[in-house]
Amino acid sequence: MKIKWYKDKQLMNVNQKNEVTWLTYPAFEKFSGIVHGFSTRLGGVSQGIYESMNLSFTRGDEESAVRENYRRLSAAMGFSMEDIVTSDQTHTTNVRVVTEEDRGNGITKPRPYTDVDGMITNVPGLVLATFYADCVPLFFIDPVHRAVGLSHSGWRGTVGKIGKVTVEKMTEEFQTDPSELYAAIGPSICQDCYEVSEDVIDQFREAFEEKYWDVLFYRKPDGKYQLNLWEANRRLFLDAGIKEERISMPGICTCCNPLFLYSHRASHGKRGNLGAFITVR
Repeated sequence: MKIKWYKDKQLMNVNQKNEVTWLTYPAFEKFSGIVHGFSTRLGGVSQGIYESMNLSFTRGDEESAVRENYRRLSAAMGFSMEDIVTSDQTHTTNVRVVTEEDRGNGITKPRPYTDVDGMITNVPGLVLATFYADCVPLFFIDPVHRAVGLSHSGWRGTVGKIGKVTVEKMTEEFQTDPSELYAAIGPSICQDCYEVSEDVIDQFREAFEEKYWDVLFYRKPDGKYQLNLWEANRRLFLDAGIKEERISMPGICTCCNPLFLYSHRASHGKRGNLGAFITVR
């Protein structure tokens, strides 16, 4: 399958094992104690609009198929599906500190929490998992304190600055120094594909300084706007104290690659979910 890389720049590695395909960041792969990745549509057993590596139990797919998808993906990436802890995303800026008691939440047992869009942990073996089909995954690695984080940032989460909130939570819980963090923006919708109305842009005008507006959005003749969530979240990383050279960009748009990645916009809502994963061994 031909992948369309944004501006023809391949910024992520494509991995495959037993027909399961997932994406990783070159800058993260130097950390031997960290396993991370972002799933694709390839290598699962789901059918129809969910074909094939759907990771959502709540969009109408067969539960047995979703569980088999988790089993295949976990085996390929190198962790146990029983160790996964899932989010409960509702476009908040709530970040949960994940502990041993959370192991298996959303996979082997019900989640005891709601409204969680970000998770952080320093517990070895716990696998954080968040879910996507155009919204922006945010990855965090603190190699000094061996802690990791994952956050889901749609336009609401970006306006709420969940990326910065996650960094602050890691600092509070693990004594993370933001300048020592490695961070990444995951596969999601690019500016060329992301049309929004002025009421959304008004909230970005309130959340970001005027000097950044030109790189964050532009107005089209029809009055709609094209919004750059990648640049908005990169700017939040910098504002949080993360060094520019330690920020990885995705280089791949979900909406531009609807056969390779699920996209809510491209499919008009008829789709499964992708997953972002990270763990400390």
